[in-house]
Amino acid sequence: MSYTSAAYRGERRIVGVLAACGMLSSLQFTLVVPILPEASRLLGVSAGDAAWLVTITLLVGTVGTPVLSRLADMYGRRRMLLVAMTLLVAGSVLAAAVPTFTAILVGRALQGFAVAVVPIGISLLSALVKRRRAEMGMALISGTLGVGSAVGLALAGSLVTWGGLPAIFWLSAAAGSVFTALVVLFVREAPARDPGRFDLIGAVLLSLGLVALMLVLSRAAAWGPATGTTIGTLAVAASALTGWLLWERRHPSPVIDVRTSLRSPVLQINVASFVATFGMYANHLLTAQEALAPTSTGYGLGLPLTTAGFLLAASAVSMILLSPVAGRMLSRFGGRITLAVGAAVMTAAFVFRLLFHGSVPLVAVGAALVGSGVALAFAAMPALIMASVPAHQTAGANGVNSLARSLSGAVAGAAFALVIMAAPAGPESAYLSASALSWCFAAVAVCAAVTCLLALGLAKTGITRPPSA
Repeated sequence: MSYTSAAYRGERRIVGVLAACGMLSSLQFTLVVPILPEASRLLGVSAGDAAWLVTITLLVGTVGTPVLSRLADMYGRRRMLLVAMTLLVAGSVLAAAVPTFTAILVGRALQGFAVAVVPIGISLLSALVKRRRAEMGMALISGTLGVGSAVGLALAGSLVTWGGLPAIFWLSAAAGSVFTALVVLFVREAPARDPGRFDLIGAVLLSLGLVALMLVLSRAAAWGPATGTTIGTLAVAASALTGWLLWERRHPSPVIDVRTSLRSPVLQINVASFVATFGMYANHLLTAQEALAPTSTGYGLGLPLTTAGFLLAASAVSMILLSPVAGRMLSRFGGRITLAVGAAVMTAAFVFRLLFHGSVPLVAVGAALVGSGVALAFAAMPALIMASVPAHQTAGANGVNSLARSLSGAVAGAAFALVIMAAPAGPESAYLSASALSWCFAAVAVCAAVTCLLALGLAKTGITRPPSA
């Protein structure tokens, strides 16, 4: 066996293991979304309390990602990857084995730390794998955010029908245990580390600000936009994040390097990530509306939950199929062009969805087209980020990029809830009116077009190709 052949197989194993971990981490967010009404009944809690099964994971993921990513740069990326995966498994086992609302809520919180798997995995990939295979791997791992979220939506109904509420958590526990073992066996530690010390005050201020902000985004629709609770929580978020920003600008080893994050092109890339991720979540949410809404709405297909889940998987399939294409585009054209093309495809896809819907084939094609654009856009973002920061800060920088995506998901969910409240299909309806659905498609098409313009604006930075590993 030649050294070249052994190294090739080793790199393929690293890419496969990291991609699998990334998909499992992103699956945690949507696996419980379709079954929230069932969870409310099974656990004997209100619909508002059941919504915390999603909110708590978003909260912990948003706070934990920049902290674990910073620790990864300081103390070892493989080590922090294993910490995140272990917490995912522990939370899954707790939620499956103790099916009470409190235990499941704690388990879902622990699962939220897995959000850091994707940015840490990408930084490991850049350090351990040769450039061409790293480009393919980045495309695959970045795509797992969309693939995992779509697969979670597709599997949830079938799993609960088959094995009850614990089934979705046993699946996560089993898959997480296997993937954690594979990390131990096949992924080695990356050499580059940042010698700075951990910024505890910055971490506390950032955590407080993000928790308050995420609470506003996820609960404002239930609290009411102008209530004292919403306004007070928003004030806490603004105060904590302002204090954090001032502190980080003076700290020699910040949790997030504010100067780097706010300068061009990193800021442009993160804004583009936010907007593109908004489009991905909107694709999932609007597809679910079309699939599940009754035919009386004028656009709904009236499908049962299990069948609707497979329709939601259309975007995941397209993302998987497009990942190799995205990797080749990165190699040939660089991150800027790949991001711009992906955003342009998303724009065209949402225009298609605005004009053509009302049948299963049209909805499936529209969702798949959006997924294709997302696959290209998401593949480009980590390559662009890593071309813009020093090697020893790649985990932290990708953590900030992942934070932008998490916030985008929360904003998408909050915006969606507000639109349903403002323009329902009927009294007490959980579905959009036909006109509101069309406006949503048009608005997200505009968001995707903005992403395309942001990508083309990166030309002035000179970032056109991903970095060598």
